[in-house]
Amino acid sequence: MTTKPLVIVGDSILDVDILGSASRLSPEAPVPVVDAERQVQRPGGAGLAALLAARTETPVVLITGIAADGAGRRLRDLLVAGGVSVLPLPMSGTTVTKTRIRARGQSMLRVDRGDAAPVDGPLPVAVAQALAGARAICVADYGAGVTALPAIRAALTESAARIPVVWDPHPRGAAPVPGCALVTPNHEEARHFCGAATAGDGGEVLLRNWAAGAVCITRGAQGARVYGPGATARHIGIPAGSVAGAADVCGAGDRFAVAAAVALGAGADPVAAVQAAVADAARFVAAGGAAAVSTPLPANGSDGLSEADRAEDPIDAVTLAARLRREGRVVVATGGCFDLLHTGHIRLLRQARELGDALIVLVNSDASVRALKGAGRPVMRDVDRARVLAALACVDGVTIFEGLTPERLLETLRPDIWVKGGDYVAAELPEADVVYRHGGEVVILPTVAGYSSSRLIAAASSRGPTIERF
Repeated sequence: MTTKPLVIVGDSILDVDILGSASRLSPEAPVPVVDAERQVQRPGGAGLAALLAARTETPVVLITGIAADGAGRRLRDLLVAGGVSVLPLPMSGTTVTKTRIRARGQSMLRVDRGDAAPVDGPLPVAVAQALAGARAICVADYGAGVTALPAIRAALTESAARIPVVWDPHPRGAAPVPGCALVTPNHEEARHFCGAATAGDGGEVLLRNWAAGAVCITRGAQGARVYGPGATARHIGIPAGSVAGAADVCGAGDRFAVAAAVALGAGADPVAAVQAAVADAARFVAAGGAAAVSTPLPANGSDGLSEADRAEDPIDAVTLAARLRREGRVVVATGGCFDLLHTGHIRLLRQARELGDALIVLVNSDASVRALKGAGRPVMRDVDRARVLAALACVDGVTIFEGLTPERLLETLRPDIWVKGGDYVAAELPEADVVYRHGGEVVILPTVAGYSSSRLIAAASSRGPTIERF
């Protein structure tokens, strides 16, 4: 029996983070200077909701507008690479791209560009079929017009009478259609929708105005409050020990709405669905938020420009892997610090490449190398290590990952073969479960005796001046 899809509907954008450090002020003005070190990207808005859903659910269908420009093509590639089936709606204008400049985990500035807007017209047959056959629908409204399209609203109204529809509203967006199982504004949005003069947080007012089955008002670290007909509001707290404060909460609302839709689609009542969603969103933030599903741009093209300016750049490693899989070719991946490239590394990479049609290398970030190797490491920054690897003929793609092990990235990359060098036992590798779950194979290749980055660095340090840091 074919599994009914989880359908996401809404406005998608392209999110770009320029990551670096800030240790000085500009001489031209009292503003910090950010030394850009690398750039990552991911789908935003409804696209992020769909990408997050596809990490745990299948199939996932996204109904959204995709503009016909370089950024729109990259947005669609990222979604498809993440396991999302995209049903595009026609758009005018250019893809909305939101670029955050961040230093030491703190957002310094955001630059928005793009004016894409959906084109009104009849509902495409594939879109109508997806909505009619969904097990649940999550509407991620980001105020760009998709949820205001008459054909979309008519189809969602019909769907809400049959299946759970979760609507995550936006102050500039359209009102939820009547009959939604759950509407999920945050506290500030709720005040906007019902007016500042309304007593309390306005949950009862919104419940009546939207003719919804339930309204959940989310309050970040304070959890959420659920309002249902004829019942006292129920407070749901976040799990003890959850990250709050300085954590990057980008995408937490999308994770929340998706989790609620999944729970309702499985038969949960609104309170149980919100409990599951609050816990899921808290875990999402604790795991790094949207950064955990971001894709580094190619090391040989990381120049700090917006995606619209980079339309002709080589595709990233995740997109490459997805394209090769669609073509029925074998994707091999390996990973490591690669602090100083040596003969052992070269032999491992060449042998790994011979196992398939393309080799993608996952490189530990600077922070993860320090955690693994201690202070003073790495000798070379992650962007420089990635550039060196990308220049090798046997390497087809390179991407940088955070964390001590690459499980999160492997969830998206899904290689056919994962290669490690050394005397490991495949079943004991922490990332092995991810590889096996997606139908992959783990191969252990022997290392070349006598070669070690740590030994080379120690030997060089004992013989003369400290190795220059790049």
